[in-house]
Amino acid sequence: MEIPTVFPAYETGKSYVMGEYLICGTNALGDPQLYRVVQDHISAAEWPPASTPTLYTPLGLDNSGYPIWSQPSGAHDAYSKGDIVNYKDTLYISLVDGNVWAPDAYPEGWEVYSHAEQP
Repeated sequence: MEIPTVFPAYETGKSYVMGEYLICGTNALGDPQLYRVVQDHISAAEWPPASTPTLYTPLGLDNSGYPIWSQPSGAHDAYSKGDIVNYKDTLYISLVDGNVWAPDAYPEGWEVYSHAEQP
């Protein structure tokens, strides 16, 4: 049985805005791969999400639907203030924009997040 995704599929020739999410291809588990758009652009066949980190950041989600923290490769995919991530099975919320550090590497930039809180 297939379950429809809540995220739109990647399309070429489409205008994407920073912060949007899309799916393209599959991950190592065979599930649809989720990406976050990191720069406004019009998509092109020669710039697919899997090979264009300056335009798209691949994301993994935990069982609750929160992104699993991954090391940003630069300012284009750094975490923004208010972003919530799962890092080593604990949810954290970024306290700063441009956050490229892990919660244990820069504790001043992160706070443990409770589901009851609203960012």
